[in-house]
Amino acid sequence: MPASPTRRQALQAAAFAALGPAALLRVQAQGPALPLDQVRILYGFPAGSSGDTVARRVGERFAGSPYTRNAGVVENKPGAGGRIALETLKAAPADGSVLALAPVSALANYPHIYSKLAYRQEDFAPVSIGAVMHHGLAIGPAVPPEVKTLKDFVAWAKANPKDASYGSPGAGTTPHFLGALLGIETGTDLKHVPYRGSIPGVTDTVGGQIAAMVTPSGDYLPHLKTGKIRVLATSGRQRSPYLPDVPTFAEQGFPSLTAEEWFGFYAPARTPAATVAAANAAIVQALREKTVIDSLALAGLIPQGSTPAEMAASQKAEYDRWGPLIKKIGFTAES
Repeated sequence: MPASPTRRQALQAAAFAALGPAALLRVQAQGPALPLDQVRILYGFPAGSSGDTVARRVGERFAGSPYTRNAGVVENKPGAGGRIALETLKAAPADGSVLALAPVSALANYPHIYSKLAYRQEDFAPVSIGAVMHHGLAIGPAVPPEVKTLKDFVAWAKANPKDASYGSPGAGTTPHFLGALLGIETGTDLKHVPYRGSIPGVTDTVGGQIAAMVTPSGDYLPHLKTGKIRVLATSGRQRSPYLPDVPTFAEQGFPSLTAEEWFGFYAPARTPAATVAAANAAIVQALREKTVIDSLALAGLIPQGSTPAEMAASQKAEYDRWGPLIKKIGFTAES
């Protein structure tokens, strides 16, 4: 049973108070008076996708917190692989009233790809990781039913090069690069089809318009019972708790395709540290609530809050890891 508003407010207040007297003093000494009236959460992909679930479920729990009086309002700004939302955040007031939820690839991968990227990592303040996702490669009715494993799919793709396509949520995203690495490592010409988010690509895979899709595995869950989609591999270090019968890429001989990407909340740079701390406390508290955990499970996501410093360190590690891989793939904005 979810906590009553009074009890939840008390829990959030306790979490905020745990920041210490110095943080509370800074709240009063700098930046806007807290709690804010309302917060907008920008998300750069369509409604209904995995990250959209994170933004909405967490944002709902902001109401009555020391951070904001009312629930957060999600604004979907799909396109350009999530870059539009971050460009909008860069120009937003640095007062905590606007956050963005973005996949780490938008900060870790894109600087290696776009020579004229309209934002830099330094334009944003990490607030908290929200949830971790495993990507999955799935095939639909465009691929014969006897194709049941990743090895089978590679063999079919080599035998049918005109039909060997795979979709992703956008050019330059981690799913795009997982498919590209699979092609490189197997010597297979897999044609990439970028979409404006996961849902259109999954829909086309289910409908047989493309052979395969690489995207957060949670986006496949609603379609598994129809039998029109088959997930052949997932990208985690271990099997996804939501697809325990599906082997990982590493299990099938492709350890370089291991990727556990996360969605994280960002604020504009120069947002006061105390405001970031208040937002962090509200996010972390929301991710502990059973209703939020259960909602994320339906989307195949693993809730995982963090400190801003932990989020920044993880982002740097991803940036360092993907630089050489993107160079190996040879993808640039002009590709």
